[in-house]
Amino acid sequence: MKAQMTKTALALLAALGTQAVNAGQLTIESWRVDDKDLWEQEVIPAFNKANPGIEVSFSPTAPTEYNASLNTRLAGGTAGDLITCRPFDVSLELYNKGHLADIKDLESMSNFSDVAKGAWQTDDGSASYCMPMASVIHGYFYNTEIFEELGLDVPETEADFFAVMDKIKAESKYTPLALGTNDGWETHQIVYTGIGPNYWKGEEGRKALISGDAKMTDANFVAPLAQMAKLGDYLSRGYEAQTYGDSQNLFALGRAAIYPAGSWDIAHFNTNADFKLGAFKPPVPASGDQCYISDHTDIGLGINPKSENRADAEVFLSWLASKEFAELYTNKVTGFFSLSDHQISIDDPVAAEMIGWRQQCESTIRLNAQVLNRGRDDLETTFWNAGQGVINGTMTAEDAAAKVQSILDK
Repeated sequence: MKAQMTKTALALLAALGTQAVNAGQLTIESWRVDDKDLWEQEVIPAFNKANPGIEVSFSPTAPTEYNASLNTRLAGGTAGDLITCRPFDVSLELYNKGHLADIKDLESMSNFSDVAKGAWQTDDGSASYCMPMASVIHGYFYNTEIFEELGLDVPETEADFFAVMDKIKAESKYTPLALGTNDGWETHQIVYTGIGPNYWKGEEGRKALISGDAKMTDANFVAPLAQMAKLGDYLSRGYEAQTYGDSQNLFALGRAAIYPAGSWDIAHFNTNADFKLGAFKPPVPASGDQCYISDHTDIGLGINPKSENRADAEVFLSWLASKEFAELYTNKVTGFFSLSDHQISIDDPVAAEMIGWRQQCESTIRLNAQVLNRGRDDLETTFWNAGQGVINGTMTAEDAAAKVQSILDK
């Protein structure tokens, strides 16, 4: 009996010792290997200034290995306290397996819009399992020196856009638009889902497509494909073989005037282009139309339910929702924009321009990012092929839309 009591006491002491070791310590799981210095030198020290009793370590895994490695650690009970979340179904699967805690009741969640929270919620919105961190925004970059040389104004409507490109093509040596069709993801994720929200009215159209109340063959989904079908006349010779990297180089070298943009490329051109960069939002169909932007949710942070420091993890997430973090992260990771509602100061002029579109336009996310990709056929690749086909002139806008709708019908 005495031996049994001794064993029990030792077990209790061991448990208490483990809790003491873990108290005030948090580990962040992430795929953002390139951000390690940022977290260790900027983010964590800023957090510790307000919360000196909590020790935080940033433990990234290579992006291509992150999902598999994280799942292994979660299953084995060795994963960190805080889990960096990819958007939509990848993180939803983690939540459904019990690997992410429901944080919908955290007061700091009120700092985010429904669109921002939607990437990390159950389909019915009853649970939220990751704190939104940052998004990327789509639009167009332009070479301000070429625009000044040719006396061009930033286009506001679709007609303006093509008039500008007509003038560049007719009166200069420059390629109007730095775009190739070798990489199908670019034609879909940047071009189609960048210009399309102005036609299908952002969240209204996206949700209608999910519910089945709208079809891809409807005019407002065909219209952006029809616009894309006109782009081939403004691209460089051999654009069918031109890669995303080729387009970056063409624009950075000053040989093209306009570049269909994801905001993550701001940093690339700040480093590699010798001209002053400008940005304009996707032109609306007609003057006076409400504008919509693809403000795509990209990264969040959730809590491992098995964390022994749930209270400290919640403190960290609440700080993540603060204006301090929003301003710090948006300025240090140029082109990735805090998803919180705080009004923040941004140093980079192009980043400031793009985030300012949120005040002018309605935000939405990429068309098929939520729910629609769950079918048995590969909808994403079908979208890629559709974008390539209409720009290359091998498929009409109507046929491309019908092909995508045939996948949705299944």
